Amino acid sequence: MAHIGIFFGTDTGRTRRIAKEIRKKLGDAAADPVNVAKATPEDLLSYRALILGTPTLGEGELPGQNTGLANDSWAEFLPKLAGLDFTGKIVALYGLGDQEKYADDFVSALRPLHEQFKVAGATLVGHWPTTGYTFKASAAVTGGAFLGLALDQINQPALSENRLDAWLAQILPRLSA
Repeated sequence: MAHIGIFFGTDTGRTRRIAKEIRKKLGDAAADPVNVAKATPEDLLSYRALILGTPTLGEGELPGQNTGLANDSWAEFLPKLAGLDFTGKIVALYGLGDQEKYADDFVSALRPLHEQFKVAGATLVGHWPTTGYTFKASAAVTGGAFLGLALDQINQPALSENRLDAWLAQILPRLSA
């Protein structure tokens, strides 16, 4: 039975495609990815490990109706998690962004996800180095590393598979423990 849940928010479908690629690479250890617009907090709580993905929209925002999306996404889902206990859960994050067009907020939407799950008691894993990226600022950088895997499917799509493989190799021992 799958013990890793994969949940994502999306705008263009790129974050969903990465979620599907993660599932493919992890095989039976992971469940099929679920859009948070179709998930409940209980769905997340049912796994002992989570991989959560989000794009960053505009000036560092989570996807949601407030950013012009027609459907709910992370902006509507995160408030539903308030007060829930994720102690004992291992959480890894990945984010998509455009480091050229949005150089001042590259993958900044990782920060609210990170903060929500940190406050809820989860153990967060999968920080990722900032080397190899050309951005000016990001709310998702702490201690010289991103709070999760950063992918730029617009400007660096050829680097994504190697980055994803290296990140999964890094986090899988923690997610499977």
